[in-house]
Amino acid sequence: MKRVLYIESSPRKARSHSIEVAREFLKEYERLNPEDVIDTLDLWSMTLPPFSGEVIDTKYRIMHGEKVSQGKKSEWNKIVELFDQFNSADKYVFSVPMWNFGIPYRLKHYIDLITQPSLAWSFTPDEGYRGLVVGKVVILYSSGGDYTEANGLGELDHQKKPFENWLGFIGLGDFKIINVSPTLGAPEAVKQIVECAKTNAIDTAQHF
Repeated sequence: MKRVLYIESSPRKARSHSIEVAREFLKEYERLNPEDVIDTLDLWSMTLPPFSGEVIDTKYRIMHGEKVSQGKKSEWNKIVELFDQFNSADKYVFSVPMWNFGIPYRLKHYIDLITQPSLAWSFTPDEGYRGLVVGKVVILYSSGGDYTEANGLGELDHQKKPFENWLGFIGLGDFKIINVSPTLGAPEAVKQIVECAKTNAIDTAQHF
């Protein structure tokens, strides 16, 4: 039995193209793998702990073996628990819409919380940086425009490369990509793009 963690980063739900295609992927995956467990992490329905200067100071004090109060330690433990929830998965599915050429701030907040030394990554002078998370990943990107090099707008795309760099940094370099774009256009054209992405999602689920 495998555990799949689906991380949803759009608040638009029924109006979200990334969620619509992600659900098609998950439906097909569940049909083919009924013994697996699929957990959904809706970043907009959960309370993410703050990552303030005080919490960061507590983290380093704990790492250096210094004593901290139980209250401060409990704040740091919330972040550790969030990472443990993430790290317990075998496979990951992300639905990632483009916001202002980047990713939603809720997803960035989540990434900043769980990307911690000795949890998600390590460093030694001999080995350099090493990701500590293992698993397979599917990313469902959506964007209103066509931000590709071929279209001359690639330099505006701060959604895909930074997100994929983060995945590789923590050890999740094995990923498949499903694009849903452009979604700003005539209704019939957008419908065709979404349907094509759904077909891609179904095929990807069959080999995930």
